[in-house]
Amino acid sequence: MKLILRADVENLGTLGDIVEVKPGYGRNYLLPQGLAMLATEGNMKTFEQERKKLQAIMDAQRAEARSLAEKLEALELVIRMHVGENDKLYGSVTTTMIGDAIAEAGIEIDRRRILLDGPIRTLGEFKVRVRLHADVIAELPLKVLSDHVIVEEEAAPAEAPAEEAPVAEAEAQTAAE
Repeated sequence: MKLILRADVENLGTLGDIVEVKPGYGRNYLLPQGLAMLATEGNMKTFEQERKKLQAIMDAQRAEARSLAEKLEALELVIRMHVGENDKLYGSVTTTMIGDAIAEAGIEIDRRRILLDGPIRTLGEFKVRVRLHADVIAELPLKVLSDHVIVEEEAAPAEAPAEEAPVAEAEAQTAAE
């Protein structure tokens, strides 16, 4: 099935390319999504008239993706995980966790756009890729830290009153004598 692409399609082609695809892919995905049109004489003339408008839309989407990529690369995401022996995580950092952390920073990203080479199962700093557009991939800095630091900080104030208790008892005994 020959089609004219009306948008850039990853692993297939760019705007205006005439491509040969399997009928199911064209009929069930490309045509209903408006990403392509049948390559007939009439459609070729129609496409040439629409080309400038479609190119302007694609350029606007690409520019928006680049500005979003700059925002993402400026972020410093920190995810705290429960850690066992030898600094190994219980479980792993998932795209859902990363997506939630990005959302907390005020940027909405579809978690399916987050690209992980493999599961993150250790503490440290990582570069996470986020595909924002067919041409734009942002590298997001991510730090995976232990949540034990928070537990120790909470435990420290709990010990302080226990040390003050013997001082209070000593003052009470001095007052009684």
